[in-house]
Amino acid sequence: MKIINIRLVNFRNYERLNLDFNPTKNIIIGENGEGKTNIVESLYVLSLSKSFRGSHEDVIIKNGCESTTIEGTVKDKHKDKYKLVLSKEGKRVFINNNKIDKISDYISKINIVLFTSEDLKLIKDTPNTRRKLINIELSQYSNEYLKLLSMYNKILKQRNAYLKMMMFNANTSRSYLDILTEQIIDLGMKINKYRIDFINNISKYIENNYYRIAKKHGLVLSYKSDFSDKTKDELLKAFNKNVKKDIQQGKTNIGIHHDDYVFELNGNNLRDFGSEGEQKNAIISLKMAEIDIFREDLNIIPILILDDLFSELDKKKINNILDFISDDIQTFVTTTELTKVDKRLKVGSKIFKIKNGNIKEEYYE
Repeated sequence: MKIINIRLVNFRNYERLNLDFNPTKNIIIGENGEGKTNIVESLYVLSLSKSFRGSHEDVIIKNGCESTTIEGTVKDKHKDKYKLVLSKEGKRVFINNNKIDKISDYISKINIVLFTSEDLKLIKDTPNTRRKLINIELSQYSNEYLKLLSMYNKILKQRNAYLKMMMFNANTSRSYLDILTEQIIDLGMKINKYRIDFINNISKYIENNYYRIAKKHGLVLSYKSDFSDKTKDELLKAFNKNVKKDIQQGKTNIGIHHDDYVFELNGNNLRDFGSEGEQKNAIISLKMAEIDIFREDLNIIPILILDDLFSELDKKKINNILDFISDDIQTFVTTTELTKVDKRLKVGSKIFKIKNGNIKEEYYE
């Protein structure tokens, strides 16, 4: 899978931008604030319809403008044109000029593995951050998962709103809450199965990747969930046991929205007992396992984005990443200085140099 070109209108700091990419390696150079990450962000938004930077979607629209448009040509088995228009009213997506009514039917068409400097904090960060990462990856593998997750979040919002109503009105009927609870459980059990299968797939690759990097066995990504190994009847009992607490707090205290993923090395939680080097190597192993799943399980060669990693990782860890990147993976790298980029990535790369809003293109020989 290759992104041949991208066209931006009113995206971040770019009023209009047209770029043609190298099918193998692309390096985007610029000082902080010049807009280098904005370019790879646009590729990500074109794929997943949302930014990886965690900010409100409206901020990707250029200041003073009503909407932004991202268009790109992607070559896989054949060429397809993708288009996303974001305005204050919402999103519209198109494939080959045909409007796609459901975002969930659009996502998973362009497959991207993103590795940012923020990912290196994944182990130390909150369970919510880890859930977001897994949700994004699973959404690329299965749009059915994305639909289930969207339905779950909708029902969860309704249940929490009804719990708040019950908190202030003791005479509110319990029967509607029971209906919402059963829907939460049914959807949660399906989502739980998808997540278990995903972690099992990751497990096929992550330990071997870690051994290749650190020459140590025993890295495991564990999945912690209220739903794992539970029947529907057991879950109903658990929800009923918590119902008073739920009403008192106006929120649902158990469910797949509390799931977590734990990195363990030989039985020890890396968050509590791992060194910074071990934690970073574990994240590298996870990211490379994502590529393995695309390639080996789905027969897809994803697009790889390495955003600002060369200022965060030492040469040894950069080499560990490069050892996993084959020539058939289209790679995008952002950096502040070309000298920070390993020569293996530079040779044959198309270079995009950004300065004062202007972009100069050249090839590295």
